[in-house]
Amino acid sequence: MHGVLHVLRAPVGGLFRHVRDLVPAQSALGMEVGVVCDSNAADRLTEERLAALEPHLKLGLHRISMSRGLGLGDASAYRGVLAAAERTGAAILHGHGAKGGAYARLAASALGKRGQRILSFYTPHGGSLNFPPTSLKGRVYMAIERRLQTKTSGLVFESAWSERIYRRNVCEPTCGVRVIPNGLLPSDFERHRPDGDALDIVFVGELRDAKGIDVLLEAIAAVRIRRDVRALIVGDGPDRDKLRELAGALGLSGVVSFPGAMPARKAFARGRILAIPSRWESFPYIVLEAAAAAIPMITTSVGGIPEIVDGTDTRLVPPDDVPALAEAIEAALADPVAASERAGRLRGHVQERFTVERMARDVVDFYAAAAAVA
Repeated sequence: MHGVLHVLRAPVGGLFRHVRDLVPAQSALGMEVGVVCDSNAADRLTEERLAALEPHLKLGLHRISMSRGLGLGDASAYRGVLAAAERTGAAILHGHGAKGGAYARLAASALGKRGQRILSFYTPHGGSLNFPPTSLKGRVYMAIERRLQTKTSGLVFESAWSERIYRRNVCEPTCGVRVIPNGLLPSDFERHRPDGDALDIVFVGELRDAKGIDVLLEAIAAVRIRRDVRALIVGDGPDRDKLRELAGALGLSGVVSFPGAMPARKAFARGRILAIPSRWESFPYIVLEAAAAAIPMITTSVGGIPEIVDGTDTRLVPPDDVPALAEAIEAALADPVAASERAGRLRGHVQERFTVERMARDVVDFYAAAAAVA
């Protein structure tokens, strides 16, 4: 078990944050590590983050073209992952997300047929599990997941919710399974300090339907009937223009701004309350990061979020519930001291339970356990 190659599609979002944390920690534990990811993501911040990883990548950084949807390009991407695995001689291929998981497991299976002893691990990070199993896409993705499960040495779920969804919508795994939550670094626990001109509410994330930003805009419009409120929607994504149009239609053009993407910490400082109105999540880093920063947070009871706040007095709201979200925003604005105290208690809770060091050790231990029975 001398080397692991992490395979992922887009080096963005929480999935990439997970890999960026895992790579140096596994390297510190004595593993040789490499990364294979999409070559099309080329913004400055992504390139800086990949460059920061390279000193920890004994097995190298391999960039190949990977498309988001299913298509003919998948065959070429698979061959690229297979070639990287052959060049590096990795003993483990660990796929992240639906695409990374597929490429890693197919490549490991092909190498296994050639007589190479190689293990394959898969962490969904939500991915295909977010599709309703009765939808056309859901049926296709669940069928693919079932086929790939037979080529898997171990499944790593970042939340008990993800494991339940997999067992319900895909199948009962025949390989080893571990629930290993995402972790945080000591630097993540610097306390939130809002800028002097911070707005009332900030959202941070990808601008797409799953994040429920339309629900947040409607809730802000409802709150504005009773009190003045201003908000910042930080991020970029496929629904950017549609959300700006919605803000205008709701009379929020001078109330809600869309500054584009920025690092989460910088965005936190621009607001006094963080709103995360997601419709679907797995085990979101933005919730962990907000908890670590002790920024007052309003979020929904979806995916693994209840597992993060379990045992605390942090309140969750139902998804797609404009009145409940508006009420929670008004309550936090009306009593900022109580909201800040709740955030402080959640910070202590998260600091005890979710660390990168623990996450990395648990993953490496799982590799070893799977290798022992392979």
